[in-house]
Amino acid sequence: MEKFRWCFIGTGKLGHQVAGQLLASGRHEIVSCYTRNMDNAKAFAEEFHCKAYGSAEEAILADGVEGVYVVTPHNAHFRYVKEALELGKPVLCEKAFTVTAEETDSLIALAREKKVYLAEAMWTWFSPAANQVKLWLMEDKLGKVTDANFTYHMKSVKYAPRVSDPKRAGGALLDITIYPITYAYRLWGYPVKIESSGTIENGIDYGEDVMLTFENGLTARISASIVDMKGLEKMTISGEKGKIQASFYHATNQVTYKKNIFHKEVFKGPGPRINSYLDEFDAVAEDIRAGRLESKMVPLQATSDVMHILDRIRKQIGLEYTELE
Repeated sequence: MEKFRWCFIGTGKLGHQVAGQLLASGRHEIVSCYTRNMDNAKAFAEEFHCKAYGSAEEAILADGVEGVYVVTPHNAHFRYVKEALELGKPVLCEKAFTVTAEETDSLIALAREKKVYLAEAMWTWFSPAANQVKLWLMEDKLGKVTDANFTYHMKSVKYAPRVSDPKRAGGALLDITIYPITYAYRLWGYPVKIESSGTIENGIDYGEDVMLTFENGLTARISASIVDMKGLEKMTISGEKGKIQASFYHATNQVTYKKNIFHKEVFKGPGPRINSYLDEFDAVAEDIRAGRLESKMVPLQATSDVMHILDRIRKQIGLEYTELE
């Protein structure tokens, strides 16, 4: 199959990681890129064999572009996705999709009005291991689910400047808490009750403790922090017949189902354990070439629902994005 051709809006650390995997696969190429710092854009273009442009519009409309990948900090997602949609180009936008649910719903409405493809780049929706967790629950491997816990603690403020920058919508909520929220939503739907507490300093949230109660009565407990390593990263879903365990964020390769001490099933997916972005890019490329207007894997309603859950949490903990660039 002919390589799928991308425009990259954003050339930071994640953009580099994704670009490297795309080119190595032989199934994708990058034909254009844009970022506000032209020196950075040119360096990215040289490394990944594409052309740097002085404006987002020029990069989006460059010859051969089939899809636009927006991989800027959160605060810039809305403006660049909107620009691409208005120019008629399909878009894959990194999580968090936008800063607020209102922005997300506005972009979804625009995409539907323009009849242009739009999707969220949340890799756990595409992960074979995450899909296996969903399948095990559908197969009733656990029976009635009695308990669900998600922990994600990492000192991300130490290595990612944007995470501690209120001007770029930094903080735990949009950077890491979104992962377990999305995972729980995917498994059990929209919660009937959301209870949250959090710590806010210097204009950003350092972490949250969230309880999501679902229609079936299950309560999922979520703990996330960007300033400590307590608990690290793990997921445990327990039921009457057994439990499922995984490192959910990095669960691109392996999850475990334990019925008892004598019975264990381990699912190992293809590819590396961490940082495997190809599943989502392959799926989105297939969507776009098939003429679809949204992802088969991540419906736009799901992206909207998750953003509305995040909005509720943000309001409960008193977080306001007042310094955005």
